[in-house]
Amino acid sequence: MRHGFLFYALVSTFLLGGLISCEPEGPSHEWEWPEKPQEPEKPQEPEKPQEPEKPQEPEKPDEPEVNDGKGVVLVVGGGASGCCAGIQSARMGMETIIVEESPWLGGMLTAAGVTATDGCYYLRGGLFGEFTDKLAGKYGGYGALKTGWVSNILFEPSVGERFFEELCSAESQLTVVKEARFTSLTKKAKGWSVSFVKDDGSAVTYDCDILIDATELGDVAKAAGVRYRIGMDSSAETGEAAAIGPNDVVQDMTMVMTLKKYDRDMTITRPEGYDESLYVNCCKNSLNVPSNTGQTLWAPDMMMSYGLCPGGKYMINWPISGNDYYANIIDLPREERERQIAKAKEVSLGFLYFIQTRLGYKNYYLADDEYPSEDLFPFYPYHRESRRIFGEHLFTVDEAASTFSSDAYRTGVAVGDYPVDHHHYAHPSWEDYKINFPKIIPFSVPLGCLVPLEIEDLIVAEKSISVTNLINGSTRLQPVVMELGQAAGALAAISLKHKRAVREANLREVQQALLDSRALMMPYKDCLANDKDFQAIHRIGLTGILRGKGQTVGWSNECRFRCDEPLRWSDLYLEDYYGIPYNSSDATLSGEEFLSLLKKIKGEELSDALGGATTITRRQAARLIDEHLDPFSIRVDWSGKLQATR
Repeated sequence: MRHGFLFYALVSTFLLGGLISCEPEGPSHEWEWPEKPQEPEKPQEPEKPQEPEKPQEPEKPDEPEVNDGKGVVLVVGGGASGCCAGIQSARMGMETIIVEESPWLGGMLTAAGVTATDGCYYLRGGLFGEFTDKLAGKYGGYGALKTGWVSNILFEPSVGERFFEELCSAESQLTVVKEARFTSLTKKAKGWSVSFVKDDGSAVTYDCDILIDATELGDVAKAAGVRYRIGMDSSAETGEAAAIGPNDVVQDMTMVMTLKKYDRDMTITRPEGYDESLYVNCCKNSLNVPSNTGQTLWAPDMMMSYGLCPGGKYMINWPISGNDYYANIIDLPREERERQIAKAKEVSLGFLYFIQTRLGYKNYYLADDEYPSEDLFPFYPYHRESRRIFGEHLFTVDEAASTFSSDAYRTGVAVGDYPVDHHHYAHPSWEDYKINFPKIIPFSVPLGCLVPLEIEDLIVAEKSISVTNLINGSTRLQPVVMELGQAAGALAAISLKHKRAVREANLREVQQALLDSRALMMPYKDCLANDKDFQAIHRIGLTGILRGKGQTVGWSNECRFRCDEPLRWSDLYLEDYYGIPYNSSDATLSGEEFLSLLKKIKGEELSDALGGATTITRRQAARLIDEHLDPFSIRVDWSGKLQATR
């Protein structure tokens, strides 16, 4: 959750029983691994110049379809990521089932009460954009969503949940099952058999060809035998200079409250075990005591308006001596998890009592028209951290700080622009460690982060992807996890369509399916889904032949393609694709020079491609490279390395 006014958090080493790097014992069932299929010799992609003439269509086709494969995709977890995974899979023709434990869809954005999106305010593409467009339509435009100061997009929990319901119910291939808790799974020769228990005590089992783990804590991945990490990484393992582990310290969780103002005194009974000292420095007040946290003490009204939502609701998700709570519950048994969550709820009730009795907001109480729960609380806490799988690619904070430090940018499927943000002040020993969070620029999460090593027919979404602890502080935010879910759904559908194992999928075909869904593949603030050259620019961006430029701007990092700037020799990175050495000159290219360059590569005259123009912009260059050279059709592996060149 964003706390834009906060400096970067401190952490500690107090341990509550989690793991640093975990290799589970594995499922209790007998594993039946399928033989790994032999990779075909790519008959779908003949080497140019023998490539047939491209069809005259506004958007280029992917590799030829080898069959009309169908299958069943099962998504465990109906949170923000899980809903997007299910919707995308269903839209691509797959029979899809979402199973959610709570009565609500939307996860952290609704069922946990975190009714504010952080980051990507300008990067609203794909299903994230569809969701926020619904919010804007409901409340009277995007400006009407800026009610509090924690985010540019705030909303009421029940409204957000209704829109997730609408998006899911619109898909004829999608079935949603609620109030069913995951219990176990069994690997089949192809796919999985997954069991659940419903709230009424009955059991249900679903068979699927591909399983997507969209749980909040990565419980399905663990049950499937996926290796994972918990806690802070060591610099020796990740190469990140800012890493301070290894340890098992995770971010604080929060039992969010949604308050509203009543016309009468709503002061609650003093909670059992109430400790006023926890809250005295939540804001400026007569009870303030000296503190070494360095946190800003805001006026009480500023604290309350932090999460003010449309409709006069107040999201109470306050990290400064508020309702954050520390417990590493990730690997705990269910009963112990619930015990710790109950303690987190007690901390929130104590904070409410303090707000009512010490700050004078006696008319403020839990909204009675939001969550259909007996105690008026959300259905589960705000989890900022979960397991992190060992995947085909490990995304690091260094990659987010320097996009082109590795080739993995070519495999990007989910964009983010939020800075590294961790919560650790609720830990009893937070001051034992201090993290100097590095600055980053807008990034794109590689697809390989969603694919676990060694385990077949499984895709992981939500927060449990293969990232380091540090960059999880950015990738955990809900716009990103929605995009990750959409990418997971596309990957599942593409794999089933061609009857290939997930790890044998054509990454470029997955990216093209997402582009067709108006999802952003690169974080270009100046080339969004409504741009006439959206697809061409994003495809060329994914090749790295023309590159965007990012910068750190506080809590609003930016990256631009610089569409309308003149093309310079130093803009072109052609060596990997066409063997042309890099030219560092900042001299601009004339139209004639650029066409001559294309002729050299393609081997044919393109004299009229610029319509007689004597200059050329980066936009024009991207469009012409995409149309006439088609470098995006060259496949890449999970690390972003080219699998073939012209």
